[in-house]
Amino acid sequence: MNATAKLSAYGVALALVAAGAWAVGSAVGPLSVEAAGHDEVGAEGAGHGDDHGAAVAEAAQDRPAGLASSRGGYTLAPVGTTLTAGATDTFSFRITGPDGHAVTAFDVEHDKRMHLIAVRRDTSGFRHVHPEMAADGTWTTSLPVAGAGSYRVFADFTPTGGEATTLGTDVTAAGQFEPQRYEPSRVARVDGYEVRLDGELTPGEASPVRLTVTRDGVPVTDLQPYLGAYGHLVALRQGDLAYLHVHPEGAPGDGATAAGPEVAFVAEVPSAGGYRLFLDFRHDGVVRTAEFTVTTEEGHGHG
Repeated sequence: MNATAKLSAYGVALALVAAGAWAVGSAVGPLSVEAAGHDEVGAEGAGHGDDHGAAVAEAAQDRPAGLASSRGGYTLAPVGTTLTAGATDTFSFRITGPDGHAVTAFDVEHDKRMHLIAVRRDTSGFRHVHPEMAADGTWTTSLPVAGAGSYRVFADFTPTGGEATTLGTDVTAAGQFEPQRYEPSRVARVDGYEVRLDGELTPGEASPVRLTVTRDGVPVTDLQPYLGAYGHLVALRQGDLAYLHVHPEGAPGDGATAAGPEVAFVAEVPSAGGYRLFLDFRHDGVVRTAEFTVTTEEGHGHG
């Protein structure tokens, strides 16, 4: 991973700031290519002798990642769709390929073969975990579930010989649900650390952003590598929880990238609106998550 790495989908689920917005997100988020009747429609459309199917398939590939449970012939198939609120649950799933069978060959990306992101639809309870795969292609992980509600789960992977892919599906933890509100914020505090977000997210453009980590007011200059970088940033769009890949600039050990206090990224958001950003960083052997809420407008960003 380096500064020339092509922006792709990696890594983020966005803030829903009211119960009404949460309801809209619930309706929009689970939509998948196959739900619209167009899964793999390129070939089907060709059979009808027109370009409509191919155009729909191309549009589906251009949409932000994580909105569909099936894409490019691959499907995220959870073993179960319920979680236990207030507990550390076990979550299992498979990735099936174009032949309908479980895929068992994956490339290592960002130090892991599978990244699993889970977040409640109001963007609380963010988790980034790394499941283990059994011989039959079943991935399993422990998944802490903070509270009741509908959760969006993202599987981020690269099948061997295929494209980097992010698929999403919904699971539910039963119980009374009260959505959290998030006001715009560029400063996060966690466990005595303060992380500041600088830079603007401009829709449709590659936007440089910087995150600066301090502890008790002192700059942290000995961040530890995490997933091949000094930080991992996930960005998610408000309303539909579109998952956006964000790449760090530089890499540990490249002779040019400092181990803090600044961690630089390049992000590209597809539209104006609200975004929730989650920075995972490692220090003193512990991975912590700093959360931010940013609003952008067409043509320029503001926070």
